[in-house]
Amino acid sequence: MKKVFLYCLATAFATGTYAQTYNWVSSTEANIWQQSKVKLQSSTGQTPLLEVNGTEEGTTFKAWGTTFNELCWDALNMLTRDEQDDLLEKMFSPQGDLRFTRGRISMNANDYARDWYSCDEVSGDFQLKYFNINRDKLAIIPFVRAAQKYNPEMTFWVSPWSPPSWMKINHDYPVRSDKTNKMSPESSIALYEDNTEKRKGVFPEQLAVNDYMIQDPRYLQTYANYFCKFIDAYKEQGIPVDMVMYQNEAYSYTPYPGCAWTAEGTVRFNVEYLAPTLKKHHPDVKLYLGTFNTNRYDYVDKILSDPRMPQSIEGIGFQWEGGQILPKIREKYPQYKYVQSESECGWGSFDWQAGEHTFHLINHYLGNGCEEYTFWNNTLCDNGESPWGWKQNALIHVDSKTRKATLTPEYYAVKHYSQFVSPGSRIIAYKAQKEDKTPVMVVETPQKKKVVIAGNFNNETKEVTVKLGNRYLSVKLQPHSFNTFEEK
Repeated sequence: MKKVFLYCLATAFATGTYAQTYNWVSSTEANIWQQSKVKLQSSTGQTPLLEVNGTEEGTTFKAWGTTFNELCWDALNMLTRDEQDDLLEKMFSPQGDLRFTRGRISMNANDYARDWYSCDEVSGDFQLKYFNINRDKLAIIPFVRAAQKYNPEMTFWVSPWSPPSWMKINHDYPVRSDKTNKMSPESSIALYEDNTEKRKGVFPEQLAVNDYMIQDPRYLQTYANYFCKFIDAYKEQGIPVDMVMYQNEAYSYTPYPGCAWTAEGTVRFNVEYLAPTLKKHHPDVKLYLGTFNTNRYDYVDKILSDPRMPQSIEGIGFQWEGGQILPKIREKYPQYKYVQSESECGWGSFDWQAGEHTFHLINHYLGNGCEEYTFWNNTLCDNGESPWGWKQNALIHVDSKTRKATLTPEYYAVKHYSQFVSPGSRIIAYKAQKEDKTPVMVVETPQKKKVVIAGNFNNETKEVTVKLGNRYLSVKLQPHSFNTFEEK
C-alpha cells in the first residue's frame, strides 16, 4: 500500500498537481466582475491554445506600478476626501483592486504636468546651487504620500522628459515648434537638418541628427549630478528611488517637454557620465536604459552592442512602438532585466476598446519577459486633455461638473491581472492576441496556484481550451470579455 501511495505521489509531481475547480471572474461592458466556478475536464475535443506540464521556468513578475502626475492629483482633488481615500485604497492597498507597489516619477515636468518647470532653470548653474524640488512639493509629493498611507513599502523610479532648458541646444523644453509652445519655428532645423532620410514602416520615420542635450562634458556631468540631487531630495522626503532611466521617449520629437538623443549621445551620457556618477553617489540605485519607444531594431541594437554597456546598465525599459522589438532584443540580450515602462494611453475615449487594448498589452509585455508593468495616468478628468492639447485615457475618470469618479474599462482590464498576479508570480505560458483576438496567459502564484487569464475580443462567443497537466480548462468566453480563472 505504501508503494502505491509513493508511486501516485511521484506521478502527481511529475505531471503537475492541479485543482479540479477554478473560480471564474468574467467582465463584459454590460456585466462587470461576474463570478462563477468551472471544473477541469479529463478530455476535450478542442485543440489547446496553451499547454502547461509543470516543467516551465517562466519569468518572475515583480511589480505593478503607476505614474504620479500633477493632472492626476488635480483630478483626484475634485472629489471629497472619503472618495479620494476609497480610490487610493483601491489603487495602492495590498488588499485593494490594483495593488500598485511601484511608482514612476517624472524628473522635471512631463506632458501631464500643469505647465513646464524644472528643478533648476538658472542658466549656467553648473554647481546646481539653485536646485530644488519646491514645485514637486505642491502636488507630486502629496500624491505619493497619499499612496504611501496605504502601502508604506512602495518603491519608486525616475525618468526625465526634458533636462532644464538651459542644458539643451535649443534652450527650450520642447523638441519642435508648435502652437502649444513658444519655441521658434527656426529652431526646428536642428532636428533633421536638411538631409535626413525617411524610412517608412518604422517609428520615427526620421531620426534626429543632433543630441538636444548639450554634449559638452561640463553639461553632461552636471546633468548626471542633477539625477543624484533629485534622488537625495526625494530621500529626504521619505520617498525611496531605486532605479533611473536617462530619458523618456527619446524618439518622440515633441511639442511638450522632450529631448532628442542620438545613439552616440545615448551611449556617451549613460556609460561615461550617468553610470559612474550613480555608482559613486548612489550605488544602490540601478540604471536601466530607456525608455525605448522606437521599433528601429538596428538603432537600439547599435546602442546595446557597445561593449561598455553591460558594465553600465542592469536592464531596459520598453513602451509604445518599442514593444514591437522587445522579443528580438531580449533574445539577443538575455543578460538584462526587462520592464514595461509606460502603458499606452489612447486618445481620451475611455471606452471598452481601450480596455481591450490594455488587456492585450499586459499579455504581450508579461509574456515577453517584463518583470514590471507601469501604467501612465491613473486618474484624469473630462476628456483627459493635457496642457499641450492632446487627449488621453486613464484608469479612473472624473467628471469635473458632477465631481463624480467612474472606474473605466481599462481599470477592470488591469484588475483582471493585478488582483491575481502578485509579486513573485511566474509567467509560465502565454499566447499573443494575433488574428484570433484571444490573448491567453498562464501564471503560477507564489502559493503554487495556477491562474489563467484570457480575453475574447471577437464579436462572437469563443471556445478556449488550456491544458493544465493532464486536465483541460475548456470554456466558452463571451464576446468582448476579460476572464480570469483562479485555482481554488
